[in-house]
Amino acid sequence: MNKRNLYIITLGATLLFTSACKREYLNPTLETAVAADNAFDTEFRIESQALSLYGSLKSGTLYGGRYLVYGNLRGEDFINETSNLVTASDVWSMNVANSATSAKGLWSQGYLTINRCNVFIDGMTAKGSAVVGDQRTTKYIAEARLIRALSYYSLLQLFALPYADGEGNKPGLPIRLTGITGPGFSDLARSTVAEVYAQIIDDLNFAETNLASTNASPLLNTTRAHKNTAIALKTRVYLSMGKWAEVITEANKIVAPTFPFQATANVPHALEADVTNVFKAPYTTNESIFSLPMSSAASPIDYPGTQNSLASYFYFTGNLPGTTEYSLNPTGIIANTSWSATDKRRSLLFRSAAGKTFMAKFTAPNPYIDFVPVIRWPEVLLNLAEARVRSTNTIDAQALALINRVRQRSDAAAVIAPATVAAFTDALLTERRIEFLGEGLRGPDLTRLLLPLPAKGSAPAKTLGEVGYIWPISSDELSLNKLMTDN
Repeated sequence: MNKRNLYIITLGATLLFTSACKREYLNPTLETAVAADNAFDTEFRIESQALSLYGSLKSGTLYGGRYLVYGNLRGEDFINETSNLVTASDVWSMNVANSATSAKGLWSQGYLTINRCNVFIDGMTAKGSAVVGDQRTTKYIAEARLIRALSYYSLLQLFALPYADGEGNKPGLPIRLTGITGPGFSDLARSTVAEVYAQIIDDLNFAETNLASTNASPLLNTTRAHKNTAIALKTRVYLSMGKWAEVITEANKIVAPTFPFQATANVPHALEADVTNVFKAPYTTNESIFSLPMSSAASPIDYPGTQNSLASYFYFTGNLPGTTEYSLNPTGIIANTSWSATDKRRSLLFRSAAGKTFMAKFTAPNPYIDFVPVIRWPEVLLNLAEARVRSTNTIDAQALALINRVRQRSDAAAVIAPATVAAFTDALLTERRIEFLGEGLRGPDLTRLLLPLPAKGSAPAKTLGEVGYIWPISSDELSLNKLMTDN
């Protein structure tokens, strides 16, 4: 195996230098493998650092596990089985505190990843061209900016009010765009939600312009950013902002106007014929626009860990009673009569001997090496369908074809034919619940539309304006940042 492929497999490798970001003050001694002044001196070091940014994003406390878990639990489709605070029972019960593991861990890892991106961008700006040339320097910076954008977007979904509440004029996040490599930079006020989204879009526009059109292999097209990664993520971001025209513009760059709605540019994205193949090794179908890889064969070990992995939260193996944290709500989406028994996606569910149903998208046993999906092709198709209908408030023929393309991929006999716009949007949100069950989109879908976070089991509903609809700011941030305000 050559050195490049080894490092692609071990995307979880740590940075060659450790920044003294304020999130790391509990361990003030720098664990430095290579001095920061020398970290950009060779192509090998630069490449290794670029890969470590993906590793930081895919930490189990961020996108490698917990962020998706939290998006699932804030919806109505899962029931808590253990009442374990360590595994987010407070998230499920809508009772997150400033000092909660969930709030502190996600905030810390999100900003640690942002800071690592900033340090990398600063270093590449200063030294990159002399080592790898201008073109490769710009591409590396584009990767870092895409990871930074996704980190900011993820934090916004939990720690700030939705864009639709005041058109983005509510408090958002502190925007940090330069790397912190020493003490004394903790104080920074919150920018507005709109300002944070503007930075996210700016980062993704830069990424689209400067990333490769396609990478060297199916594995790299799945696990490393390219132009379509940035475009696809922009359809998600603009959808979260309610910017329907912009969603359409971005999606039209890559989605063919007619059946079977495959990609027209760059990586040849398309729906996989059998949806279950997306969640099986090698996890590199053309449907998988961006996923985070895991491996048990790498050094250092490269998987999210028991209390972070998606499988440990949602999959029941039958021989580990009490270790699965969340079953599927029997009155949730699995009870929806529009989801037929013949739908292939029903095979991604598992019913235990005790009569409870669990999700079976992520089924790798400990050490839990399922790839984590960040964005898949059907999301782009459904984003486009929703935007087309909401932009004109009419049922659009292409939108109907798009939603039926996603449904009929798994249930060939089904036809979605709503009679009204309201019925269409209801059907589309239902389709998203089915297609992306367990992938973390339900919570953000509810909040972007200012919908209540529904009650489930013993957990209460939360509506916009109630405590718990968004999370309080991490107590660590409030103690270190004198300009920070709580929600």
